[in-house]
Order: sequence, then structure tokens, then C-alpha cells
Amino acid sequence: MLTGNMLILIFLLSLGALFFLILKIKLEPFLALIGVALGTALVIGIPVADVPVIVTSGFGATLTGVGILIGLGVIFGQFLAASGAIERIAQAVLQVFGVQKSPAGLALTGTAVSIPVFFDAAFVILSGLIKSLSRKTGISIVTFVTALGVGLIVSHSMIAPTPGPLVVAENTGSDLGLFILYGILCAIPATLVGGYMYGMFIGKHVKSGVSLDEQEEEIAVAGLEEKPRKQISTGLSFAMLALPILLILVNTVSKLFITEGVFATTLAFIGDKNVALFISVIVAVFVLNPYINKSKQELYTEAINSAGLIILVTGAGGAFGAVINESGIGDHLITTMQNWSIPVLLLAFIFSQILRASLGSATVALVTTSSIMGPLAGELGMAPILLGLAICAGAVGLSLPNDSGFWVVNKFGRLTIPQTLKAWTVGGFLAGLTALLMVYVLSIFSGVLPGL
Repeated sequence: MLTGNMLILIFLLSLGALFFLILKIKLEPFLALIGVALGTALVIGIPVADVPVIVTSGFGATLTGVGILIGLGVIFGQFLAASGAIERIAQAVLQVFGVQKSPAGLALTGTAVSIPVFFDAAFVILSGLIKSLSRKTGISIVTFVTALGVGLIVSHSMIAPTPGPLVVAENTGSDLGLFILYGILCAIPATLVGGYMYGMFIGKHVKSGVSLDEQEEEIAVAGLEEKPRKQISTGLSFAMLALPILLILVNTVSKLFITEGVFATTLAFIGDKNVALFISVIVAVFVLNPYINKSKQELYTEAINSAGLIILVTGAGGAFGAVINESGIGDHLITTMQNWSIPVLLLAFIFSQILRASLGSATVALVTTSSIMGPLAGELGMAPILLGLAICAGAVGLSLPNDSGFWVVNKFGRLTIPQTLKAWTVGGFLAGLTALLMVYVLSIFSGVLPGL
């Protein structure tokens, strides 16, 4: 097997090959990741007979932790969206913040909504709020596009049970409940800085030049304003959104006070991430039924279709990471960069940021980076949660035209490409830097706060 600096060269070439296959050849990321994983293993010198085992084991190990969760999470988000719960939550948060502070409310709404709902779907669902808020307040529509988009991507990249953060928590060996809590603490300031504050700034300097009537017509044609059969209440909407998170957090908190007995065992079972989300899905299926126009079978089909590719890409990212770990590339890369005196948290952020910008996928960046650096948390002398959150922060920003989310914001925000870069790409980058700063603030309390 190759060793030393040749490992870094092969690693860089493997990343280059991955970028080329996805960005230039337009190969599906799942196929590109599996192909590069196999090729990298062979070039490094891993015995041919062992290569398929390592790749498939890495694929399976990743999905052992998050495969069920991804499927359940997509179904859960599908039912919340179809019932009108997402829009009800948004309206409630906006009422709390008032008209003039509505961009902050929309940004935080995005942060809450994107916990169970994937970014693209959430932006499409909530995009109808953008035009009405802009018309009512007189605030630039660019401000609201930035606020919503950044709020959604921060949560999408930092707060479980979104698939990316789930994989990071799993690969770093972090307690999921604490990872959620600290993720929220980092996400809120990041959302306010990159989404609200920067959104207010850029809205005064960039004009979209699009009439709200045009946007309203496009949204209506897309069928986004379909009303549920019965109006869901605000309380029920928030309760459903919070249910899986509360179940997981109850288990985490109970571990601090109850360690033995039937009650502790029961809480551990109910609060298991897979069981908690399964319970939430079952509750949603029955409780939200009166508020949904579509048939359950249609919702299941749409959710499973969406989850399938996500599961494949997530598993393939784990397979690529398994090859990297087996070869020792990760160990040597980290050791070399440590010799360059790059702080561990900054290294994790940069690594994730490079993959995010190049591949156009926050989830792939999170899976790949955490697969490489996650197992090394102990050797690096860093709390797994802090390392994981730094990785998550790196995946927030620098969304470029190779990212599907870029085009969702561009299309439904009705911005030009340069305007989208100024509002969405830069806003996300500032949010990611803010999140990294919050991770450093948390590191000050290492040894004092639980899990740090």
C-alpha cells in the first residue's frame, strides 16, 4: 500500500476525479462516489479481494445509523407539508415578530421548518410567504429570499434529524440529543447574521426587478397554494414539529438523572432516534389525516421516491469515506495539516467547505468529511460534538450553480444569477462563519457543559 505524502496526492486526485465526474460528466453522485471509492482503493494498493468488502461495509455501516431515519424523516416532512402545518408555523412566528421584523421571523421560521423538511421542498412550500410579506411591508423581496434561504440551509446543515447532521453525529460518535441542542445554539445566531442582518443589507443594494404579480402567477401554476381540506391549528402544528425532537431530548436528559430500572429502559427505547421518529410518523399519519387532501398512498410514494436517492448517495459517501479511513489517507492528511498549525475546528470547517462548494451538496460534504475526520476525534483531542458542529458549519455556505438549492432560490426568488450569488451564496457563507464562531465559543466551556 502507498504511504506518506503519496496518500495526500491520491486523495487530492480522487477528489478531483469526483468533481470531474459530477460537474463535467454529469454523472449521478451515487455512481461517481462508488466509482471513485473503488478506483481509489485499487490505486492505493488495498488488496483486490478486500476492496468490495470495504466499500460495501462502509455503505452498510453508514446506513445502519441513518438509513431508517432518512426514510422516516422524509415521510414525516411530507405529511407536515401536506397538512398545512408548515405554513401555519410560519404564520405564527411572523405574528410574534411583527411586520417590520418579519425578515427575522421568516429566517427563524426557515430554521425551524428545515429540521424535518428538506431544503428544496421547504423553500418551495414557504416561497408563497415571500411575495405577500414584501407587498405588505415594503421591504425588498431580496431580503426575504435571503432570510428564508439562509434560515433553511443553516438548519438543513446543522440540526438533526436532517440526514446530513445525523450522519455527522453518527460518524463522530456524538450523543444525538446534545448534538441537536448545541446545533440549535449555533444555528440561531448564524441565521440571524447571514439571513436577517445580511438580508436587510443586501435588500437595500440589490433590486430584483420582478413584479409580485408575476411571481404569484408562477407559484399558483406550480400548485403551491393548494389548501388543505381542513385548517390545522397552530398548536397542533408546533406539537407535531416538536414531537420527534422532544422524544429524543427526553431520552438524553433522562440519562443524566436516571440510569437504571424499567423507566430508564423505557425512555431509552422511546427516545432512540429511530423509534422516536417512527412514533412521530405514526402519530402524523393519523392525527394529520383530517387536514390533508392527498391520499396517504400518494404521500408515501412521493416520500419514498425522494428518500431513495438520498439514501443511496449517503451510503455511497460512507463507502468513499471507508476507503479513505482504511488507506490511512485521513490520518496522514490530518497529521500533515496539524504540522501546518491549522486548528482542528478550522480544519474541519475548511475541509467541509471545500467539498460543499465543489460538489454542490451539503449532505455529501457532511458525509464525506465526517467519515474521514469523525473517527479521529479522540486522537485530535477534540470533543466529538464540537468537531461535528464545525463540519456542519462548513457545509452551510458557498452554494454555487452546481447546487440544486441554488436554482430553487434563483427560480422561486426570481433573481438573476449574479443577484442570487450576492444574496444567497454570500449570505450562506456569512452564516457558516458565524456558526463556526459559535462552535469556538462553545469550546471555551469544554469540560463544563455536558458532552463538550
